[in-house]
Amino acid sequence: MTATHPALADPAVEHALRQAAALMRRSLHAVALVGAGLSAESGIPTYRGAGGVYERFGEPTIDGWELFTHDPAEWWRQAIAHETAGSPFSEAIERAAPNAGHYAMADLEQMGRLAHVITQNIDNLHAVAGSRRVTEIHGNRYKVRCIECGARERLETVNLDRLPPSCPVCGGLYKNDVVMFGEPIPRDALEECYRQALAADLFLTVGTSAVVYPAADFPVLAKRRGAPLIEINPEETALTEISDVVIRAPAGVALPALVDLLLVP
Repeated sequence: MTATHPALADPAVEHALRQAAALMRRSLHAVALVGAGLSAESGIPTYRGAGGVYERFGEPTIDGWELFTHDPAEWWRQAIAHETAGSPFSEAIERAAPNAGHYAMADLEQMGRLAHVITQNIDNLHAVAGSRRVTEIHGNRYKVRCIECGARERLETVNLDRLPPSCPVCGGLYKNDVVMFGEPIPRDALEECYRQALAADLFLTVGTSAVVYPAADFPVLAKRRGAPLIEINPEETALTEISDVVIRAPAGVALPALVDLLLVP
């Protein structure tokens, strides 16, 4: 492991990884909560923190959902104009590719070691990397969602000549799938997240500060039910004190090393 991952020369990190691997070998239903730290390793700016999107460009409007429901057609016109004009954040997402951490999570799923990923990220990089059991609690910027029946479709397939676009399943209004400020988390996503947290016998937090709710509630819920908690983050978080194993390394370093350890009989 050390030869493949020289960054893990730190004995404390290596010890934590071996503890994590031992827990994963015993687990039958491991679940991971992923935050912006993993996307940041692909060059996508985080929202919060030093140099984040909010610090550089200001907080987004807190009445986005209200604006959409008041005049959906106008909201779509502005959204299309904004996307056409471009922004540093959207351009960073367009350029981004999965990093080693994304691919390692897909490997863990294929190995039967990771049952589900709950991601707070909207960039679709888990799917690109090959993960299939993923719940996007904050949505996906490449999809639209019907606000009536919840049906989702790739944005690129939707006819935007007539605004607002409507759902072919029920006739309801389409909005972008990304959850706005003031908008309820889609029921299907929220219910699946709680189902996974309740089913978890091991819970990993990856690159998340664990301060945004309801996502931050899932690891705590799993922990209360007796699931060990593994934290993978270069920085201390709100969950550090209750974590059973703390791996102080970037996900793109720690997760591939964890895969390597699990491949050893």
